[in-house]
Amino acid sequence: MKSIVIVEDETAIRENYIDVLTRQGYQVKGYANRTEAMAGFEQSLPDLALIDIGLEDEIDGGFQLCQTLRAKSPTLPIVFLTARDSDFDTVCGLRMGADDYLTKDISLPHLMARIAALFRRSEAQGQQTDDSDVIDRGLLSVDKGKMHVHWDSHAIDLTVTEFWMLHALVRRPGVVKSRQALMEEAHVVVDDNTITSHIKRIRKKFIAVDSNFDHISTVYGMGYRWQEPK
Repeated sequence: MKSIVIVEDETAIRENYIDVLTRQGYQVKGYANRTEAMAGFEQSLPDLALIDIGLEDEIDGGFQLCQTLRAKSPTLPIVFLTARDSDFDTVCGLRMGADDYLTKDISLPHLMARIAALFRRSEAQGQQTDDSDVIDRGLLSVDKGKMHVHWDSHAIDLTVTEFWMLHALVRRPGVVKSRQALMEEAHVVVDDNTITSHIKRIRKKFIAVDSNFDHISTVYGMGYRWQEPK
């Protein structure tokens, strides 16, 4: 049974989501604030985390929690579920490593579908690898089965969303992928700015292990492509 943690300071809202998710067959825990959540995560990590941004007296407590949780697990699906719908908050949340950003006016069927999509993507992790699942491009190795990425033998820790965007680019090097195409391959529904934020994060992670990394190029007005060495 998949486990979900929801971190939400409004008791009625938290209990409602716990009830709905439990009836969908998930094992669900709820925490009211960042301190309680971190204590719980020290005991065990869930299969997916739903986090509000404002947590009691911490206006941006959810952002801090996301950063901490992402540092503990680079692959754990993290979703912001919040009333804050500004582009600034959305971009901030995704830059901090969240896989999805949803507002609380989302319908329950839509929420269930987005959670199920994240689980489908993350379930590939740990599956037995077939040769056809591995893409080697020079210093790059992408293992689709295990959802592992290595650059010159250095592990690159990507979120599930970042992984599928990179996978879409490297499958056909040199071919421009539009933001819409990347969104479809990553199974997310976000705006163009959010796609741009994900690409920036992917580049940053490669540059952290190789300051000369420049294999993801921007084609202005069109999208992005994986550029192989000449």
